[in-house]
Amino acid sequence: MIREARPDDEARLRAIQTNALDEPWPDLLSVGISGPPLVLVLDIGEPLGYALVVPDHPVAYLAEFAIAPGKQGQGLGTTLMDGLLDRLRVSGFETVRLTARADDERARSFYDGFGFSVADELPDHYDDGDGVLLIRDL
Repeated sequence: MIREARPDDEARLRAIQTNALDEPWPDLLSVGISGPPLVLVLDIGEPLGYALVVPDHPVAYLAEFAIAPGKQGQGLGTTLMDGLLDRLRVSGFETVRLTARADDERARSFYDGFGFSVADELPDHYDDGDGVLLIRDL
């Protein structure tokens, strides 16, 4: 089930964030849980992943997308991304943007599978490397 985050999700989502992301934004997650931004949770008996979106109609910026370590590679990310894209489309967004590490082949392959394409290269975007701006029309 994909649902909006609730305040009682914060500890579990923070654990996912800390363990799954290289450069998390803890303050943005805290703010997003009470929205806006929007935080959608993949909940299968417990939160197993989340997507944090900063809305700027008609563009949605996907700031964080994380699946709990140990649960990755089981299709949960696909389920969450499908639900997120559907939700954004129904809410009237036209474009989704996100940044990814330029050398993260696994993430890039995942986003490519959903039709994201490189819009710009971002040299030194991360503390330890380059990034790319990915976009997808809805």
